[in-house]
Amino acid sequence: MPRILNQIDFRHVRGDLFGGLTAAVIALPMALTFGVASGAGAEAGLTGAVAVGLFAALFGGTPTLISEPTGPMTVVFTAVIATMLAAYPEQGLAMAFTTVMLTGVFQVLFGLLRLGGYVTMMPFTVISGFMSGIGLILIIIQLPALLGHPAPPGGVLGALMALPELFDRLSPQELTLGLVALGLLILTPRRLRQWVPPQLLALLIGTLLAWFWLGGDAYRNIGPIPPGPPLPQLPTFTPEMLQTMVINALVLAMLGSIDALLTSVVADSLTRTQHDSDKELIGQGLGNLASGIAGGLPGAGATMGTVVNIQSGGRTALSGIARALVLAVVIYGLSPLVAFIPKAVLAGIALKVGLDIIDWRFLRRAHRVSRRGAAIMYGVILMTVFVDLITAVGIGLFIANILTIRRLVDLQSEGVQLLGLPSDDSGATCPHASPEETRILRDPSNGVVLLCLAGPLVFGAAKAVTRQQHLLTAARSLIIDLTAVPHLGVTTSLAIETVIRHASEQGIEVYLTGLNAQARKRLHSLEIDRIIPPERWILHRAAALKRAVADRAGQLRLAA
Repeated sequence: MPRILNQIDFRHVRGDLFGGLTAAVIALPMALTFGVASGAGAEAGLTGAVAVGLFAALFGGTPTLISEPTGPMTVVFTAVIATMLAAYPEQGLAMAFTTVMLTGVFQVLFGLLRLGGYVTMMPFTVISGFMSGIGLILIIIQLPALLGHPAPPGGVLGALMALPELFDRLSPQELTLGLVALGLLILTPRRLRQWVPPQLLALLIGTLLAWFWLGGDAYRNIGPIPPGPPLPQLPTFTPEMLQTMVINALVLAMLGSIDALLTSVVADSLTRTQHDSDKELIGQGLGNLASGIAGGLPGAGATMGTVVNIQSGGRTALSGIARALVLAVVIYGLSPLVAFIPKAVLAGIALKVGLDIIDWRFLRRAHRVSRRGAAIMYGVILMTVFVDLITAVGIGLFIANILTIRRLVDLQSEGVQLLGLPSDDSGATCPHASPEETRILRDPSNGVVLLCLAGPLVFGAAKAVTRQQHLLTAARSLIIDLTAVPHLGVTTSLAIETVIRHASEQGIEVYLTGLNAQARKRLHSLEIDRIIPPERWILHRAAALKRAVADRAGQLRLAA
């Protein structure tokens, strides 16, 4: 019977509890930051941190994974909220939370369909591009808050166009608070980081500085947070917005799945264990479903929280459960104190998150690794920032796959050789050809031509195969050798059929050799055995060559 709950082992209680507590300390400022940044409010970030973290820990497939609202998920959800509120001012926020519920449903379906092993199979240039684009978006949309102003309408473009005016009317006090928070995150010594997470340090020092320097009402703060557990949110949508909700939910589900599974790989490398990708997707889906019902932000596996959890002793899912419960107690017990946290301090924390999301390491080297890859990455970044994530990923994947297919076509074409032609003086031969096989092919009097195929032959090799039929005019016998072909695709099978039919119409005797079970079954399904009799389906290449020479000699004797 498959295991429903995640791996919980009470032999590691002490390490799990300490790991969960440490991860909760880091999660608090991040949850507040993402909640305010999204436009849904600090309570939505806190609720998402508890709901996603608890259910993903209970039902996921990575024992040490810490799940919570993340920068990439927040950026996409911010756009979802803006779209919903612009179209439906009264129902928009409820519809955004319904999108989070749909996100969870899609992730559960991904897991049930066992797509966990395929979710992360994307070109690195595309992943790096849209992650860097998301980091830039997070930085841009936090600049107004850093300068002491509410977010202008229009998303990224609106924020960029409003920057000159915002700089003219900036609040020096709030800008100072944000820069202090950012400076603490960057400059906190490593030794101090081991004892106090810099995010919490920035939150505490920034709030105390604002309170004693400016007073409680002289700066923009989070404001009151409703005490107690959140009320359930019923699914809300209109038929007109259903398509938009489904598309946005799919984007969030894919992004969250990629984020979580990549973090699971990091956890595996630190703990030397192996996670269950499909089970993890189900756990992530249940977490996002619960978060949407409770009015929380969508979330995914968080690398920072996961690494801290493991380094602090977390080894089983009990650490994630403990983190969620500790966070819930702190949130609902200390909610009055949270109200005084300055928004500028949260903007400074969000700016650091955006800077960390940008893939600086690959950006510096991309042009040296591959100019085409770098062009794809920069294109995805620009489209992510100035168009939208769906278009960026879609076009990026399309171009990357086209370039990959082109390269595969070139590689597969190299595995198609026509040997034994009178005009062939290259000295080329099939892999592992014996001296006797080479002698037969280099003797022009035999009239034997060998079509040597190698490698997995999918659609990329089809054109190279069909090109060979125009070179068979001088041949008397054609041997098609599939000894080095582990897989024969449908398109290439049809190309081989075309060559066989063309050769037969020209009076050329055709032989097949080296077929494995898969290739034999595929060619039988095309009824090639009606063209080539069974005695010409020969197991070994050497035997096929000798048979072709013997058959040709017999024909010459009969003709004489």
